[in-house]
Amino acid sequence: MITISQATIKDIPVIQEIVYKTWPVAYGQILSSAQLDYMLDLIYSDEALTTQFHKKDQLFYLIIEEEVPLGLIGIEHHYQKEATTKIHKIYILPETQGKGIGKVAIEAIEKLALENHSTSVLLNVNRFNKALNFYEKMGFKVVEEVNIEIGKGYLMEDYVMIKEL
Repeated sequence: MITISQATIKDIPVIQEIVYKTWPVAYGQILSSAQLDYMLDLIYSDEALTTQFHKKDQLFYLIIEEEVPLGLIGIEHHYQKEATTKIHKIYILPETQGKGIGKVAIEAIEKLALENHSTSVLLNVNRFNKALNFYEKMGFKVVEEVNIEIGKGYLMEDYVMIKEL
């Protein structure tokens, strides 16, 4: 049985393990290795994750089956003081993709969003990421195309997608 449980600061090594296994597969054909390394350090270093946990802007959840972490979620309720929950992170280990775990994760996020009085769920996805098709199947619609500067001349070339609840 798959469970979604809130992560704590003690779970940082598990979060990093999931990310370091997932990102090369998800972004290896999209981003240069230099940009990949830069972003991983920027977002997922011990210091960056500790700061994210302490700020509490984002809540982290682990997706677990029989005590084995399969993925992670990072969400923010009341994003920009709106009735929206933003998915900042959703990563499923490559070897477990295609088994319905992503669908379970999205359904859990939607439930958490409704419990926190959100009327929609929002996410950014790289315009070249194959996950775009998954999000469309889950009912998300592209509402905007954005280029976000992240430093060192790197851009995140994303679609903003939304799903009304």
